[in-house]
Amino acid sequence: MFKFNIDFQYLQLGGGAMNLIKKVTSFIDSINSWIGRIGAWSALVLMFVIVFEVVSRRIFNSPTIWGYEVITMIYGFHFMIVAGYALLHKSLVSVDLLYDQFSEKTKAVLDIVTYLVLFFPFIVSILYVSYNQAIFSWEIRETSSTFFGAPVYLTKTVIPIALLLLMLQGISEILKRIAILIEGRG
Repeated sequence: MFKFNIDFQYLQLGGGAMNLIKKVTSFIDSINSWIGRIGAWSALVLMFVIVFEVVSRRIFNSPTIWGYEVITMIYGFHFMIVAGYALLHKSLVSVDLLYDQFSEKTKAVLDIVTYLVLFFPFIVSILYVSYNQAIFSWEIRETSSTFFGAPVYLTKTVIPIALLLLMLQGISEILKRIAILIEGRG
C-alpha cells in the first residue's frame, strides 16, 4: 500500500542517546505499570462497597446515604487512573484496518504523526482545563450537593493526575517509535 521511504539512519544517534531514550521510556513505563497495578485494586474496593450497599439495601432494608456517591467516586478513580497503563499495554480502542499491513517504520511514522496531531493537543487542552477546575475545587473545598456531601475536590484532582500519566505514556510511546525509526526494528 503506502510506503514511506524515509531513511532515519542519518540521525546517527550515538549509543548514549539511544540508551537515554530507552531509560526514559523504561522509567515512564514502570511508573504507569506500577500505578496501573495499584489502580486495578480499586476494582476490588469497588466490589466490596457495591456488595455492602446491595446487602444493606435489599436484605436489611437500610440503604446508606453515602453508597452511591462513593461507588461513583471509586469507579471514576479506577477508570481514570489506569488510562496510562491501558495505553502502555495497547488496551485502548483502535481501528487497525490498514495499519496492520504497513511496515514497522511506516507504522512508527503514522503513530508519531497521530500522537502529535491528535493525542497531545487533546490531552494538553483537557489537562489545562481539569487542572484549573481541580485548583478551584480545592480552593472552595467543593462538595456534592447531596446530604452526604462527598468531597468533589478529591475526584477532580484525579483527573489531571490521570491525564498527566496518560501524557507521559504518550511521550514514552513516541520515543519508542523514534527508536524504531532510528534502529530500524521494534
